[in-house]
Amino acid sequence: MSLRYSVAVLSFMMLVFATGAPAQTTGADLAKARNCLACHQIDAKRVGPSFKLIVERYAGQPSAQEYLAGTIRSGGRARWGAVPMPAQPHVSPEDARAIADWILSLAP
Repeated sequence: MSLRYSVAVLSFMMLVFATGAPAQTTGADLAKARNCLACHQIDAKRVGPSFKLIVERYAGQPSAQEYLAGTIRSGGRARWGAVPMPAQPHVSPEDARAIADWILSLAP
């Protein structure tokens, strides 16, 4: 076992034990943990558009991931109707990118 691998495993274990729960590592887990599902659903409109509708609009665009990650953190207005998306500064840039990747992975 390499030293780099050992350090990575030890770091992960420290994170798990320090927080008392496993770290959210997938976009779906992060979307749940960061309360994205309070306003969005995967395939149905709630307050905001469904994730599938979002992916239909942005899939295949070269900068879609960074655009969506930025929108998650800074919010948006007039893109999907009258209700603005409030900024979510509590979502780290890394988590926002992971959530955006997950949303884009929902493309058919």
